[in-house]
Amino acid sequence: MHLASSHLPGITLVTIAGEVDAASSGHLETYLDRVRRGLDEHLIIDVSRLAFLDSSGLSVLLAAATLARAHGADVHLAGLRPSVARLLQITGTVELVRIHGHVRQAVAAVEARRDPAAYGRAEPPEAV
Repeated sequence: MHLASSHLPGITLVTIAGEVDAASSGHLETYLDRVRRGLDEHLIIDVSRLAFLDSSGLSVLLAAATLARAHGADVHLAGLRPSVARLLQITGTVELVRIHGHVRQAVAAVEARRDPAAYGRAEPPEAV
C-alpha cells in the first residue's frame, strides 16, 4: 500500500494505491489520523489506484466517515474501481460516504457545500 496526501482549504486529500487488508489497515488508520489538520475538514480519498479493499480497510473508512460526520464534514471517495465499488454497495457503505468519479468532482462538491451561492445551486452536486 502506498499513501500520499495534500491539503486544500478545508480538505485533506489522500491517495491510496495498492491493497488495504488486515496487514495494512492499521497503517491506513494511523495515516488518516496524522494527516488531517482538523476533524471538521472534509476528507477526499482518491481510490482510483486501490486494487483491493477488505473488511478491515472498509472499517477504517467507515470510522473516518463517522468521525467526519460528527464534526460536520464528509468523507468523499473518488475513482472507485468496480471491485471496491461492489464491496461498498453490498455492505451499504455507499450510504455513509459520498462517491465521485474523479477527485475534481469531489473537490467541487465540497466547495459547493461550503458556498452554494458561488456555484449557483442550493445543494452540492449529486455523487457520481
